[in-house]
Amino acid sequence: MNSNRRDFLKIMAVGAAGAATALAAGPAQARLPKALPSGAIGLLYDATLCIGCKACEVGCKAANQMPMDHDSGVEEAHGVSGVWDAPDDLNSRTLNKIKLCATGDASHGGFSFVKRACMHCVDPNCVSACPVSALTKDPTTGIVRYNPDACIGCRYCQLACPFNVPKFEYDKPFPKIVKCELCADRVAQGDLPACAAACPTGACLFGPVTELLAEGHRRLGFRPGETQDYPIHSLDGSEQRTATVTGYVPSIYGETETGGTQQLLMAGVPFDRLGLPPLGEESRARLSETMQHTLYQGMFAPTLLFGGLVYAVFRNIREGCEDRATPTDPASEPEERRHD
Repeated sequence: MNSNRRDFLKIMAVGAAGAATALAAGPAQARLPKALPSGAIGLLYDATLCIGCKACEVGCKAANQMPMDHDSGVEEAHGVSGVWDAPDDLNSRTLNKIKLCATGDASHGGFSFVKRACMHCVDPNCVSACPVSALTKDPTTGIVRYNPDACIGCRYCQLACPFNVPKFEYDKPFPKIVKCELCADRVAQGDLPACAAACPTGACLFGPVTELLAEGHRRLGFRPGETQDYPIHSLDGSEQRTATVTGYVPSIYGETETGGTQQLLMAGVPFDRLGLPPLGEESRARLSETMQHTLYQGMFAPTLLFGGLVYAVFRNIREGCEDRATPTDPASEPEERRHD
């Protein structure tokens, strides 16, 4: 005998009562907000300096042995195989992408470039969502690393990331998650990340996050039309160039968004026009863990719900056995069976 609607509603009521009891006990504090590691390193991308040369894309692919990618939906443009913007976003073969966005802002020519890569969040959602710790955050540098040997392919990190960065190798028999790891091996040897090393204009700048933020705030004080010196590649001051300031929106994307990120962005147009999601200052990872810990504290609500389900299954089995054991009324049998 199957559960009827009344049984289902009873079970749901039991579960709701358990959840309400857990909530009545007070929300559980999952943990304190994570702080930026003292040795955190990152990138500052300045869209007003980017010329769209894509040297950073080429450098990234060379450093990470990634194949060239032409999956743009257009196989040929003006007789040339492989078009300028191929691919059109991050995928399992592209860890770093420069995108051209139409902004409608006449003061900046109606368009702007933007850099797409892992943001290396201070409190990463992907790390929080991963059930096997395949994604971890380096306690010193803050780089979000990936361990393919631990990964089970659940792709929870893809769902959890508000920037839609981690990608899955759907086209391989033994797939893994692919994302920028800020060239951690190169950095460990004293080199720069490939994208910053390849950038000729200083649009992609490498350094300690605290110093990058200071540099970003220095630029926010610039006035449009004046000339200023900009460091190239890194903040060590070894190379600089002079450029005309075109103006900035008065904020640095990643300074506070979702608890802060280690890839920071500056632009002359609002960030939402560049496809960057508007996020609050609260870490989503901390918020989701607080909700889960509240509902599951003491395991009271899950235990109560599980008990209700077990009871429903047991009662259905018992009633089914009783139905089969009940003697059949001869009068209810078909006439041909009564004469057999």
